[in-house]
Amino acid sequence: MKLRRAAGSRSAAGAGVARPGPGRQTETAKSTAPVASDGARRSRRAPRLASGGAIREAAAALFLERGYQGASLDEIAAAAKVSKQTIYTHFANKEELFADLVLGNAERVDEFVATMLRTVTAASDTESGLRELAREYIRFVVRPDVLRLRRLVIAEAGRYPALARTYHERVPQRVYSALAALFHELADKGQLQLEDPLMAAHHFAWLTIGMDLDHGMFFYPLATNAAVDFDRSADAAVGVFLAAYAPRR
Repeated sequence: MKLRRAAGSRSAAGAGVARPGPGRQTETAKSTAPVASDGARRSRRAPRLASGGAIREAAAALFLERGYQGASLDEIAAAAKVSKQTIYTHFANKEELFADLVLGNAERVDEFVATMLRTVTAASDTESGLRELAREYIRFVVRPDVLRLRRLVIAEAGRYPALARTYHERVPQRVYSALAALFHELADKGQLQLEDPLMAAHHFAWLTIGMDLDHGMFFYPLATNAAVDFDRSADAAVGVFLAAYAPRR
């Protein structure tokens, strides 16, 4: 009996060492539990963080097709095949997602602006360079996605005036400023004659894109019709521009 009680006592003591009581953890448990938890959280967040592109694509398609009011976050989440909560991982609200779409176009403008000087200086003469620039410019602006975005920004300008103003500063105004800098340089070289480079930039821009942009904003199929002769529009614009700004011989 004594042996049994002793064994039982040792067994109980061993159990007490192996299994800490409520509210206590071994050092091993303390050190590993948080690591496992952090790993699990990272594992859960990874798909959410990787879904930003799908969300942007779905939002762009729905906003451009239905307008800001016509597209809900639930519909965007369904189109992107993510949960609504995943959208909130990337964007605070619908307004922020809309702003991301609108201002994302600014990156394309930077790419276009970077090619302006190269396009003109690589040509055999100023007129040829300006014609090539005008042809690139009109095709850059009169594109289906750009036209739809422009309509959307204008439609929501009353609700989001600051966003519309920022879009104008980063997109069309950015092009005007770059054209003004280019024309100022050409004038310094004696290839143009002008007093106000920014005014000349506006003249060049609207002579080049004005007619086709106007058609595209109101008659969407006509702007993308293969029969539209953008080269003819661009060449005619440069002819008028040089009639005003070419150096006097």
